[in-house]
Amino acid sequence: MANHPTGTVQTLSDPASSRDASAQGGNLHGLQGVLWDMDGTIVDTEPYWIRAEKELVGSHGGTWTTEQATGLVGQALEYSAGQLQQAGVGLSIRDIIDHLIDRVAADVRAAVPWRPGARELLAALRAAGIPCAMVTMSEGLLAGAVAAQLPDGTFSHLVTGDRVSAGKPDPEAYQLGFDLLAADHPGISKDRVVAVEDSLPGVTSALAAGLVTLAVPHFVPLPPDERRTDWHTLEGRTPADLAALLPTPGQDAWQDPWQDAEQDAGYDLVRDTA
Repeated sequence: MANHPTGTVQTLSDPASSRDASAQGGNLHGLQGVLWDMDGTIVDTEPYWIRAEKELVGSHGGTWTTEQATGLVGQALEYSAGQLQQAGVGLSIRDIIDHLIDRVAADVRAAVPWRPGARELLAALRAAGIPCAMVTMSEGLLAGAVAAQLPDGTFSHLVTGDRVSAGKPDPEAYQLGFDLLAADHPGISKDRVVAVEDSLPGVTSALAAGLVTLAVPHFVPLPPDERRTDWHTLEGRTPADLAALLPTPGQDAWQDPWQDAEQDAGYDLVRDTA
């Protein structure tokens, strides 16, 4: 339920310190940037959303099942709010969205449900000088609450769902995220930037924007798609593992020349083959 069809953009830090490393790719096979989804990728907020939905529907005399809530994972907040109205919530779309965001943000401030390996990989990317931006369809209140729990400079920008004109699976949000990184770091290209996602709307958006796409499915399984790479977890992963996903000249973006080496090293990597 973390998506909303319209996003804010926040610039969080001066990107100049990492400009050289990102533009040249350092020794990471040309990795120039990483764009991160939030809900389900950095934090496991879906149980918070589901609880908030059930409480809200119940307070209006309706019922809301876990199965119904699961069907909203990755959907726009306006769509999800409409489904809650149909379940008996007698509030406007905007009031439903505001209520749920306030509830989930309060839960996040009390206890951040980090996804395994996400903070560690973000810290490693920051140390390597690889710029990162958050691209989430959650609104600024919740995105800011999560970002505030990470070290300063973790993200150079937050692209959120309350001002883009079309939400995921439309490519607009990821295109905007890339454009912001490109403005800070001239010379980067989409085949050197990895998008990290967990949901079908998210991977669809990233692929449509032309980015190298990594899926780490969590709450809802994803259908096979040879254009992306799937990992079971981010735990134990490094910037070099992300760099290994980048295409070599003449190679399709989804192919991974380091796949055998990763498997030999014991990583749990799944390659979708349609």
